[in-house]
Amino acid sequence: MVSNHDSMPIFRRRVGGNPTWQEEDYEKEHTEEAIRKLKDLGVTVVIVHFYKGFGLEAERDHMEKGKALATLVHKFGMRVGVYVGSTIAYETFLAEKPEAQEWFAPDFMGRPVFYDDQPFRKRVYFMHPGYREYMRRVLRMAEDDFHADLIHFDNTSMQAEPAIFQHPLAAEQFRDFLKNKYSPEEVKKRLGFSDIRYVLPPRYDRPMSFINDPLFQEWADFRCVQLTAYYAEMESLLRGLNPEVAVETNPHSGISGRNTVWEQGVDYPRLLAHLDAVWTEEGDPAGVTPNGILVSKIRTFKMTNTLHNTLFVASGGEGGNTLQMAEAMAFGRQCLGYVGGVLAGYDLPEDQRTYIRFFHQNFEHYRDIDNVADVASLHSYASLGFNNDRAAVSTVLFE
Repeated sequence: MVSNHDSMPIFRRRVGGNPTWQEEDYEKEHTEEAIRKLKDLGVTVVIVHFYKGFGLEAERDHMEKGKALATLVHKFGMRVGVYVGSTIAYETFLAEKPEAQEWFAPDFMGRPVFYDDQPFRKRVYFMHPGYREYMRRVLRMAEDDFHADLIHFDNTSMQAEPAIFQHPLAAEQFRDFLKNKYSPEEVKKRLGFSDIRYVLPPRYDRPMSFINDPLFQEWADFRCVQLTAYYAEMESLLRGLNPEVAVETNPHSGISGRNTVWEQGVDYPRLLAHLDAVWTEEGDPAGVTPNGILVSKIRTFKMTNTLHNTLFVASGGEGGNTLQMAEAMAFGRQCLGYVGGVLAGYDLPEDQRTYIRFFHQNFEHYRDIDNVADVASLHSYASLGFNNDRAAVSTVLFE
């Protein structure tokens, strides 16, 4: 797998920090020569730039180039994935759709809610009906115009973070969630009272070793439920448009000690029930430390396999190596992983090319396989979701 999902000029110019040859490389990525080299390299999936959140009009020119690139990829017998972002680049987006102002998460603890160190990318409450309808339109374009074989939803790990759920609609839906989950008598046993008209999503500004407050616990569960419901809706739409399309998201963390339930609203079993593949960017590159400690992503591979998904992981290209490629082959499900950008056919090291050839030549040994395990490790939702410290450390070290 390769991609060029962040290479389009509108994003690169706005984010800054680019090499002088960036746009020259962007043009080169869309040539037949570049795609032929990927085919010769052994690439089978190319994820192309599609929707970054600047707006369909603002990104129109890039989408046309992406569409032509998708046609080239299909011409050479490879599968096309398309990138779908989850943030809104409001400076251009609001010029096209001013009502989108209602989608944005309000300031949290006196700070605006945006993407990392890119304040032009605002974050939205993804269950807002207007946003959901807009994204349904985006996905229809992905299938109608790009004939996408795979949809790559990015930044899933950020969509259901606590700050997002300070949106007024989220507060209203949280109260509905409690009403639907519990009878008045059960709510009273849980919270001490039964009238929840004035319940609000909790706010906090410090880490917590233990999450004992029952409202905090219910709020974490609500965020997991909402994120799962969003992707269930998008999956249903996509399956209706193309039953063969693969649906993939980026929850980011894998089994790396992060409390994904509390931090991200990500409960892997619920979320992955609606997906075919999932990305991890957890770090932990395969290797052995100087004092003899094995570092790996094996836990995440096994979790993903158990949930009947394929793990997408950066294994080759710049920053990758053959040990990471071997780990992906050994523990993944028929996926060698990400081996670089669309220009990888020009500069991938020979040792990594050897591993790609090996994967193709021996693919029958990777097809239709199941894990054989004598021991199971239980990842308790409550223990790992509501204990930020000891439970995750103990689990990771034991495994």
